Amino acid sequence: MLKNYLFLLGIGAIWGSQFIFQQMAVADVPPVWVGAGRSVIGFLTLLLICQGMKLTSTGGQWLKFNLIGLLEATIPFVLVAWGQQYLDTAVAAILMGTIPFFTVILAPLLINGARITVAGMGSVLLGFIGLLILFYPELASGSSNTNLMAAGAIITASACFAVGILLLKGVANEHPLIVARNVLGSASLQIVLVATLMTMVAPAPNLNLTPSSLGAIAYLGTMCAGLVYFLYMILIRDAGPIFASLNNYLVPLIGVFLGATINDEVLATHTWAALATILAAVAFNQIFASAATPETKPLAAPSE
Repeated sequence: MLKNYLFLLGIGAIWGSQFIFQQMAVADVPPVWVGAGRSVIGFLTLLLICQGMKLTSTGGQWLKFNLIGLLEATIPFVLVAWGQQYLDTAVAAILMGTIPFFTVILAPLLINGARITVAGMGSVLLGFIGLLILFYPELASGSSNTNLMAAGAIITASACFAVGILLLKGVANEHPLIVARNVLGSASLQIVLVATLMTMVAPAPNLNLTPSSLGAIAYLGTMCAGLVYFLYMILIRDAGPIFASLNNYLVPLIGVFLGATINDEVLATHTWAALATILAAVAFNQIFASAATPETKPLAAPSE
């Protein structure tokens, strides 16, 4: 039991720390290249893990992998990196905590038999209230359009990631780590192509590969897009998907904590209130859905 909690804490810490390292990376490297580096290094990490475990693919399904890679990695990696140029790490972490709400809303559109329950709708409403609390000062003053655009980019990334997670249910006859490897491999090709085309059209003026930015990108790829999936699959195997989905609480909490301590971000009262409301929304859905169908509750989306 202790091992499972340590794994859960480690997974939450890795995914929660991504916002600190992402902010370090985008200070010197354009967001699209941060996303490309993260995706490529994550793919190579999972490739080595799969080879070490002697896992092989059944082949095929590359159209699915490319679509999922676009939604789960290509778009989120770039949008989150771009948004973090204008937002504190704590705010970015809270916004990424909205992933479970999008899975609740979009599941009926993408999964046969799925429906929005009272628990799901309640959690979505609470989550929306949390977002209103988080951005009430900007909404009230109308003086921070850049912040709102950056927030919109990260929320869009959360929605895309949620759709990608739901589409993963349609991938059959593959080990989860093979799926993660193939998705990141597909996304790597996509992001590198996009980054190359963007650089040819408009060369990035702020490309400055420093040891800090290179180290941050290496960490994002190796840990946040590679090793963490290995740990996540082990936790699902040993403790089950419901226990593993508790990372949805830890990721925004750890992201906010690291932003306040390492980056010395001053968190206003409404930021803490928004965090509490969004975590309550996740808890509302998990508790009531689990009580209704304790054995068949679907796996909540992992925070990215």
